[in-house]
Amino acid sequence: MTRQEFDSFTVSVRNKLLALAWRYKASGGMDEDPEDIVQESLLTLWRLITEGYPIRDIEAIAVKITKNIAAATLRRQKTNSIPVTDIDVEGGVSATELTDEQDRATIRRELYKSLTPTQVHYLELRNELGLSLDDIAKMTGKPKTSIKTTISSARKQLLEQIKKPI
Repeated sequence: MTRQEFDSFTVSVRNKLLALAWRYKASGGMDEDPEDIVQESLLTLWRLITEGYPIRDIEAIAVKITKNIAAATLRRQKTNSIPVTDIDVEGGVSATELTDEQDRATIRRELYKSLTPTQVHYLELRNELGLSLDDIAKMTGKPKTSIKTTISSARKQLLEQIKKPI
């Protein structure tokens, strides 16, 4: 298809594509100007033609491209307008929070493999349960200074592991 043939085609199909883009704007409250959607669609179509993409029905693919661009624009707009923390999944936790927590748990398990069982136990009591050194000392019957030293040593080991190049 030559440039003149394409220009002629765009004149004949432009109103149809514009009406389609306006329907997306009206039904979904899309902020994007329908004219911009049509321009982007026609530009995409021209790229496909110049790259030799086999097109059987040029009008059908023009409509399809316009629908896809309008739908993607609308979806992007809606996604950007909803804070990530408001997208809840089962259990009342956002998908991002759930994934982050799973990642932290996996990393923690891997890092804790290098520690002694006592170090792991004290770190869990201190970090996960939020117990004070006094509470841990009462629970375990060990001196507070010993617990503090063990936790400090464990944290230094973990920090060294984290700093190692992968």
